[in-house]
Amino acid sequence: MVRRLRDQATWLVNRAHVRAHADLQRAFSAAGSRPYYFRLLAALDELGSVSQADLGRAVGMDRSDVATSLVVLVDAGFAARVPDLLDRRRNVVEITAAGRVELDRLGAVLDEVQRDFLAPLTDDEQRVFLGLIERLGDS
Repeated sequence: MVRRLRDQATWLVNRAHVRAHADLQRAFSAAGSRPYYFRLLAALDELGSVSQADLGRAVGMDRSDVATSLVVLVDAGFAARVPDLLDRRRNVVEITAAGRVELDRLGAVLDEVQRDFLAPLTDDEQRVFLGLIERLGDS
């Protein structure tokens, strides 16, 4: 590595991001899915019935990416559009029973990627790393 970059936090975080992103894409692709689908299913599982716009905000995804991904998830039976109980003029999105099964399957894929990504670190280092990276992401 170039000496001037060795101590640059932004450069190092970017390198780790590139590796993590490639690992995630490869693992989810091998499982016949995409990381976006996991993000959306996880949010639906946690949030319950939610508008498409609120879902996108919850996971930090662009509206068009949410819309495109939801078409796939709804067509696969992993999510459903249902009338909003508070406003029958609009629909909300919710996870289905099949979506929860898919979420668990993809969760196992994600867990394996996390183990591989963090493998160079000890358990204590992993806890410290996760705490620090969360603080950096929240600031």
